[in-house]
Amino acid sequence: MMVNALSLTVPILLAAIGGTLTERSGMLNIGIEGLILTGAFGAIAVANATGSIFLGLIGGAASGMLLALLYSVVCLELRANIFVAGLAINLLAAGLIPFLSELFFGTRGVVRLSTDSRIPRIGAISGMLPVAVGIAIIAAIALYRTPWGIRLRAAGGTIDSLSARGLNSGRYMRAAALISGILAGLGGAEIALRLGVYLPNISAGRGWIALVAIFLGLRNPIGVIGAAFIFAFFEAFAGAAQGFTEIPGTLLLGLPYLVTVVAMVIYSAIGRRTRIERDARTE
Repeated sequence: MMVNALSLTVPILLAAIGGTLTERSGMLNIGIEGLILTGAFGAIAVANATGSIFLGLIGGAASGMLLALLYSVVCLELRANIFVAGLAINLLAAGLIPFLSELFFGTRGVVRLSTDSRIPRIGAISGMLPVAVGIAIIAAIALYRTPWGIRLRAAGGTIDSLSARGLNSGRYMRAAALISGILAGLGGAEIALRLGVYLPNISAGRGWIALVAIFLGLRNPIGVIGAAFIFAFFEAFAGAAQGFTEIPGTLLLGLPYLVTVVAMVIYSAIGRRTRIERDARTE
């Protein structure tokens, strides 16, 4: 079960790291679910076309980046509401992928990996998990120890401070959105290539879980590592528990989402209490 939990951590962690950057830039990307779906389909499509798992991973990351680019243009150039735009991205992915699937593969559902190559389950631990953790560490260093990170956080806090220095806050927001697309797409690619198939709704709510992991991890890439593992552990436990308990499987499969709701309620309660205490000290 622990091996499975570590494997399941990868896509949640990757998506949550990118989401953390967009949140700190002031443009929280709630279209992560759609980015994961797009990355999963793009990875299978490219891997089938090239016969290369590695190129499949790149294809998944590129697919997520292109959709995130569209999201950033809609938000920054067209001034759309970021939440409405994020929901639109999720709906666009859900509708566009079946169309592309039928166009290229003649099916609106399952698309299997045609190459004999596969990413075994242990590969997600020996390869992708250290990569994901490494990306989280790099993101934390960039966010808190570099001028770029300071400016990114300023874009999400006091935009006027960037304008006063002649800096364009939109540039940092767009960069965060593109990184979010790359990482979420890579997370989707890891899921699809590990399973060897693209399935409708293959993201299974991991994009929404990643959003909760951002705040449970205190909007810090290092904290997000632990938050992502917690959710992945409960997902793995829900799957394993079906073999040794009489609890209905459908109820167990809802456990990760129940944990997500509980975690968000706890986070909101703690945040509200902190704000009340802060306000009391300033009076």
